[in-house]
Amino acid sequence: MSKLIFLDNGATSYPKPEEVYRYMDHFYRNFGVNPGRSGYDLCMEAGLVVEETRKMLTQFFNGTDPNRLCFGYNSTDALNLIISGMLRPGDHAVSTTVEHNSVLRPLYHLRREGVDIDFVPFDGAGFVDPAEIRKMFRPNTRLVIVNHASNVIGTVQPIAAIGKLCREAGIPFAIDASQSAGKVPIDMDSQCLDVVAFTGHKSLLGPTGIGGLCVREGVEIRHTRAGGTGVRSAVRAHLDEYPYRLEYGTPNVMGIAGLKAGLTWILGKGVESIHAEEMRLAQILLDGLRGIPRVVLYCLDSLENHIAVLAFNIDGMDAADVGTMLDVDFGIACRTGLHCAPLVHEQMGTDKIHGAVRFGIGPFNTEEHIQAAVAAVGKIASFRAKR
Repeated sequence: MSKLIFLDNGATSYPKPEEVYRYMDHFYRNFGVNPGRSGYDLCMEAGLVVEETRKMLTQFFNGTDPNRLCFGYNSTDALNLIISGMLRPGDHAVSTTVEHNSVLRPLYHLRREGVDIDFVPFDGAGFVDPAEIRKMFRPNTRLVIVNHASNVIGTVQPIAAIGKLCREAGIPFAIDASQSAGKVPIDMDSQCLDVVAFTGHKSLLGPTGIGGLCVREGVEIRHTRAGGTGVRSAVRAHLDEYPYRLEYGTPNVMGIAGLKAGLTWILGKGVESIHAEEMRLAQILLDGLRGIPRVVLYCLDSLENHIAVLAFNIDGMDAADVGTMLDVDFGIACRTGLHCAPLVHEQMGTDKIHGAVRFGIGPFNTEEHIQAAVAAVGKIASFRAKR
């Protein structure tokens, strides 16, 4: 596995910083107990790590109340809590065609129960026009939810402009920061964000199984689950106060510890610095792919306002076959198919050809990796041309 070139960082970041592995091992060996449930030292130490991470993430998103930073399994879990907890039958929601199924499927489910939904398409460059979202507002619009950075085409949506329009209209605005948190600055105050859903295992460089949401003060999400909280056990109903309102059962303490270590590494390097290096490599990759005959690129006229995620096809070849050849013949890991974002592919027309090939660059990729990927795609395209 040491020779593997991992360009599937849109699915999960790999490898993690060595500090993450070491801290998780140390934490779980020494403090791996149920946090905050009792008063003995180990329990208190574990609880302290949870609360420290809660505060770090709140500050990272420029939130104001750490209690409103609620942990869950991942961004899909958080997005389900947001969508189900903010919409009721008779309400209206606005979203986009850039969304992942973690937003689409909960919305489709609520549509069957009487929630009306409008999806705003992206333009030819891959961006949603805030004015088009504004046109969809109705008196009963209760939520606007937008994918901050696309996991297929890499475009970063203008959330500050969208947030301003929502704030002026008094409509809650939530973002799916699965791809962006840790790559692109997120500021709940200046960008007028009401809820941020995040996952730990992608650009925040933590492990799988941890994520959550950060909720602005004054925004309420009703709880749609119930269970243990570790406090006030005699109360018959699930607690209303945050973070208990949106946390259920024993938290993933090892995941939280890993997330803390990943965030600490990011803060040490700097979000802007990490992003700049990834985009430098993305430009090299894009320039290389542009020079290969038969390669078709999507929404890549420019890398401005992008993350380092690129989608392409080789004309006349199935994306899955290209992915298999990259893996088997060249030792390059990527993602092919519809990427759990079917509306993106429907709008681009790639749904009819089984999707696209996606390269996702991470903080541990090198220029050598990128050059190898370009050469591999070139050889595959040349092989196809000779057939």
